[in-house]
Amino acid sequence: MKNKLFVTLGLLGMSMLAYAGPKHSQETSYPSYKGLIMAGYQGWFRGPQDGTNQGYGHYGSGKQFDEKHCTIDAWPDVSEYEKTYETPFRHADGSKARVFSSADKSTVDLHFKWMKEYGVDGVFVQRFFSNTRGEQQNSVPNRILTNALEAASKYDRAIAVMYDLSGLKKSGEDCSLIMEDWKRLVDNEKVTNQVGKKTYLHHSGKPVVAIWGVGFPDRPYNIRNIGLDRLIDFLQNDPVYGGCTVMLGVPTFWRSLEADCINDPYLHTVIKQADIVLPWTVQRFSPLLHNDMDRFRDLVIEDIRWCKENGVDYVPAVTPGFSWHNLSKLEFPDDVKPVGSIPRQGGRFYWQQLSTAMLAGAEMIYVAMFDEVDEGTAIFKCTGEPPVSDTAKFIDMDGQPSDHYLWLTGEAARMLRKEIPLTFTMPVRK
Repeated sequence: MKNKLFVTLGLLGMSMLAYAGPKHSQETSYPSYKGLIMAGYQGWFRGPQDGTNQGYGHYGSGKQFDEKHCTIDAWPDVSEYEKTYETPFRHADGSKARVFSSADKSTVDLHFKWMKEYGVDGVFVQRFFSNTRGEQQNSVPNRILTNALEAASKYDRAIAVMYDLSGLKKSGEDCSLIMEDWKRLVDNEKVTNQVGKKTYLHHSGKPVVAIWGVGFPDRPYNIRNIGLDRLIDFLQNDPVYGGCTVMLGVPTFWRSLEADCINDPYLHTVIKQADIVLPWTVQRFSPLLHNDMDRFRDLVIEDIRWCKENGVDYVPAVTPGFSWHNLSKLEFPDDVKPVGSIPRQGGRFYWQQLSTAMLAGAEMIYVAMFDEVDEGTAIFKCTGEPPVSDTAKFIDMDGQPSDHYLWLTGEAARMLRKEIPLTFTMPVRK
């Protein structure tokens, strides 16, 4: 009888330990970031009748979207969307210009369908600090994340969560809100245990969670007192919600602690606690500067050397270009940026970064961004024939088709995996 009791208690203890283990699925189509090109996914665009009551969110300011309130510099090609929304803008032929809403399930499905068709490996879904306040159970960002998880499973694309610290206040808040939010996402949204095909991105056998915005001097928070060490420890070691790979988004010059980075060696302490470092190089390099790709190459080489010496993996960021004209007119009227301040050059600048990063030794890449038309960095389908306007100005596609950057990304992913040779010459479709 005593032996039976001990056996029963032992089995009960084992079952309790199993229950207390990580809630993440060990199964995934993407066990490593290495060999993949991932993009950032904002998912923050809104339409006036999409049920969110956010007007033309992120297309314009104050829910409005017209020549005086326009905040985008690239216009999406909406010819394939199931749902679109009329705007006050008109094309050259007089037809009303339309936009999509990220809140529509069909929109998210189409985006992941494109990823599958063109060979884009997947996306990090951006989750801003404001999304961590309160329960957020029925929030629009949660709905979009749920739709993205379903679409990622449907089209077998990698997906991961990237927390953006933008919105973290100077005092009274810390990263404990992210810990509680991660628990909710794991429990309620099943982010690391999708229904259907499991595609949550893993690295070193563990699900990846990214924290972006660490070490930038223009932020109101001090990284020494927002609990970053506790957050990293929680994500890596919590017996139920941990067991994760942590990726930190940091400034370009994080290694030297200068220029766009805070001059605080504590940043290196935090990076060494993490597993992957992602330097943010958008606007730091330009095809208009002589030999700038040599500078980019040297930076990546030295970054990788530091990371190897300190046991951290490294992923460089690349972008097709940058344009912030319309938004800058509203936010910085005394410093309005030109249209296409970092020109795309028909994809040549994008391909230069991709091939240079690979030559320098990069084994995985982050693209900024998949759907960011505010800053003109989107790689998804944008039109070369945007609306005409006397006030708002938009970039075009330099004569390239709207899917050009999706196609280039797919080709680069093949090149990264050595399925095709490394070349600095931008490929041409046959």
